[in-house]
Order: sequence, then C-alpha cells, then structure tokens
Amino acid sequence: MIRIFLLILAVSLPLVAHPQQPKDRSITSDDFNKSRPNSRRRAGRIRRYTLASPPLDKALDVDSPSTLKAGVTLWKVERVAGPSGKEVAKRVEAGTQFHEGDLLRLSIESPRPGYLYVINRDWFTDGSSGGDTNLIFPQRGEDNRLEAGRLIDIPAQHDEPFKATPKANQAGEMLTIIVTSAPLSFPLTYDPLPVSNTQLVAWERKWSGMTERFEMNGGVGQARTVEEQEAASPTGTRQLTRNDPAPQTIYFLVPRSSDGLLFNLLLSYIR
Repeated sequence: MIRIFLLILAVSLPLVAHPQQPKDRSITSDDFNKSRPNSRRRAGRIRRYTLASPPLDKALDVDSPSTLKAGVTLWKVERVAGPSGKEVAKRVEAGTQFHEGDLLRLSIESPRPGYLYVINRDWFTDGSSGGDTNLIFPQRGEDNRLEAGRLIDIPAQHDEPFKATPKANQAGEMLTIIVTSAPLSFPLTYDPLPVSNTQLVAWERKWSGMTERFEMNGGVGQARTVEEQEAASPTGTRQLTRNDPAPQTIYFLVPRSSDGLLFNLLLSYIR
C-alpha cells in the first residue's frame, strides 16, 4: 500500500508544480462591430482576432459594461506610378516597424458615441520622450465626433499621409489616443496645439487603465475598401455596417473613469 501511495504521489506532483498553460485568447469581430447599423445585405464573414499584447494576470471581460473599446486600422500607403498619383492603402498590424520614407494613415472607430483626441510626441530608443508634445487632432474646423461605424482618418483623406522621418536615436512616434464622452474644453487652432506634461499626466490618471490589444487574423495586406473610404469622408454620411470590414486592431480597456478611455500606440521605426 505504501508503494502504491508513493507512486500516485510521484505522478501527481508534476501536475501540481507545472499547471497547464492557458490557451491563446481570441475574440471575434462581432465583439466590436455589434454596435454598428444592420445591413440588408447577406451576413458577412465573422473575423477572428488573437491577443497581441502581453497577457494580463486576469483577462479582461470583453462583454462587461465597464470594459470600453476602440478600433484602429493602421494603413501603409503606396502611390501608384503615373500622373494620377493614386494611393493604395493596405492594412498592417499596430506593432509594425516602419522605414524612413514610409507613408502612413490610421483610421479610428468607437462603438459608442464620443469625441476623439490624438496627441503626438517623439519616442527614443532609451524609452524617453522628447521634443514637442502636441495635440494633432482635432484642429480648428475638424469634426472629432465618433459613433459606431464612422471612421476618422489621421491625417484626413484630403491631407498628405504621414511620412516616417525618424531623428537620431528615435524609436518612433508615440500617439496617445483619447476618446471622451463629452468634448474637452480648450481653444483649438489651425496648428498642432502644445500639451503640457502636467495635463497629459492628468488625462492618463483619469482615463488609462488595464489594456488588451487584439489583431485580426489574416487582415494584414488587405486593401482599403470603398466603404471604408466613404465612412471616413468628412463630408460623407455613410456608416460601416456589421457586414463591412472590421478594424484591424481592437483595444479593450478598463479605465479609472467610465467617461473616457486613453491608450498609447507606438509607430515604430527601424533602420
């Protein structure tokens, strides 16, 4: 009996010491785009997403009312040779590294109504920020209202795309993306508006929180559709429906305050 007991104990101990690792977490596009309007067209393909950020000790509940969401699609832009200079934009993941001269745009979407603000600062290889910290969107005259199915392009479609021009020892551009339930009160100008470190820290304390980032499986390289262009047009009224393409990247957050969310997106450079 003693020998049998010791044998069972020897087999059981490795199971206790080495618990089974959790499977890779995933979500579907419906976890984000169910707030979009319905479509009369045949139901589109449900896309699957895989967790791309470091796993948290406790996974976020994506269906909880306290978990807020934002969608981002980062586009690498290429110009077709010829007099038309037509742009072709293709999806890339948020963690993509860009070379000097690459042209970029990003589209931002929220499943609930809100107001978008985007802050930019240089980010260096030693993990520090430097240079100016500016609010680059909105500027005076720009509509920063978000709703389900409406995209906001940074830069806008009628503006030139962002061009990667890294400085010495620059790791990338740190974009701080804020979505609030009510508009922020400060005077906008036609130029980027300086933001003090004190103000940025105050916003971070209020609206940042536990964050998870998911990337669409098989989305990289897909070209931008006409529907996505129309949903981002400043003069258009079209909204993306549940059958239209979903964001490439989805962020889930549990911020300290439910009236807004804040997360950082690093546009990484490589030489």
